[in-house]
Amino acid sequence: MRPIRTAARALIILQGKLLAIKMRDHSGIFYILPGGGQHHGETLVQGLQRECLEEIGTDVEVGELLYVREYIGKNHQFSKDHRSFHQLESVFRCSLPNPNGIGPGTEHDKKQIGVEWVALDELHKHRLLPEAIKPFFTKEGFEPSSNYLGDVN
Repeated sequence: MRPIRTAARALIILQGKLLAIKMRDHSGIFYILPGGGQHHGETLVQGLQRECLEEIGTDVEVGELLYVREYIGKNHQFSKDHRSFHQLESVFRCSLPNPNGIGPGTEHDKKQIGVEWVALDELHKHRLLPEAIKPFFTKEGFEPSSNYLGDVN
């Protein structure tokens, strides 16, 4: 049995746009929030700062914890590939000290093909994972219904 993986993600909104990692897999283009797995010995905040440098090439200021989400792979659409994957993900509201500093980063995820600002009023046109967070976006920001979203994708 594999251990539960802990991860942290950054929710960054600036001027009505969400900063997202653009990904591609066999099913096409999709978007996720920047961030990833926590390493042994680092806090969630330290891990998130490291992951953002790797994926978006710039520092982030980590703010409030917005929500916690679980992803138990066997319960969702990717169950064939994620059968033994279980992740506990903490999502923080973040800001960019240097919004113009976004770049290629030092280490991309395997499926990452870019970084993109997605207009909040156009999120419905894009495949954003987890889909369960889409209803919580407003014209100005993000307001989750709870601090714990459960096992969602």
